[in-house]
Amino acid sequence: MRIAFFLMLLVLLWVGGVGRADEPVFPRELVSFVPSGPNPVFAAAGEGHWDVKIRERGFILREGPLWHMWFTGYDGTRPGQKMLGYASSRDGVKWTRHASNPIYKAHWVEDMMVVKQGSVYFMFAEGRGDVAQLLVSTDGVGWTRRGAIDVRLTSGKKIPEGPYGTPTGYYENGTWYLFYERRDAGIWLATSRDMLTWTNVSDEAVLKPGPGLYDRDLVALNQVIKYKGRYYASYHGAARGEETPALWSSGVAVSDDLRKWTKFAGNPLRPRKENKSSGVFVRDGSRFLFYTMHGAVHRHLPTSPK
Repeated sequence: MRIAFFLMLLVLLWVGGVGRADEPVFPRELVSFVPSGPNPVFAAAGEGHWDVKIRERGFILREGPLWHMWFTGYDGTRPGQKMLGYASSRDGVKWTRHASNPIYKAHWVEDMMVVKQGSVYFMFAEGRGDVAQLLVSTDGVGWTRRGAIDVRLTSGKKIPEGPYGTPTGYYENGTWYLFYERRDAGIWLATSRDMLTWTNVSDEAVLKPGPGLYDRDLVALNQVIKYKGRYYASYHGAARGEETPALWSSGVAVSDDLRKWTKFAGNPLRPRKENKSSGVFVRDGSRFLFYTMHGAVHRHLPTSPK
């Protein structure tokens, strides 16, 4: 009788999800990558062009045989207008800039990422002053700005004045999730059903800096994906005052509910000295590729299982 009871208990636990224990919390295919080559697969056009330099964070989205890339170009100066560029590819390696670049220059656009829901592309980006904003498109090239994202405290009051940037959107079961940083001192989470008003799930950060040197003082989130029943966040971090300019590096964290996050003990994914960050996962058939988007776009391949 006792044996039968424990067998039934094991079955119930398995059905309830605890059976994922045989799966690594951080699967190798999401945390072990090597550069595909010494050179970036995409970089700024340079002097004489609208994109003398490109800014973090860009974004790559694959739809069937077509790969989309959105990036921010500017004149290389700190106050220079940040404008939106677009490039496409058939293999994720060779990229063709759009003939109409910059495709959007009416407002400041940087640190963007894109979620496609139904037939609409939603772009979460920073505007001037590191204020989160939302843009929409039906083809990924022509964009309409909806304006600054209205984020509220749990009390319903607007969040305090000041920067709230590097916005990252995620959609699931009728709810939109918005991750955003405040002066890179932590990452907060707000939700919305209508994309008009967003309310914090907590007025405390859901992901904080440290304790590792690679993200000791500053963090910002790039992307959230769901894989094998868990949520994985690609984020970047840095230590203030260790180097000038700061060296940003890529990290991964996991969550079961989008609210409580655990960082990968093997972070950063690439050595800090490489200064490769703002990473995004792109599914390529049965594997994931990892692109870092800081300053130039580098492609990373998954390592072979040992």
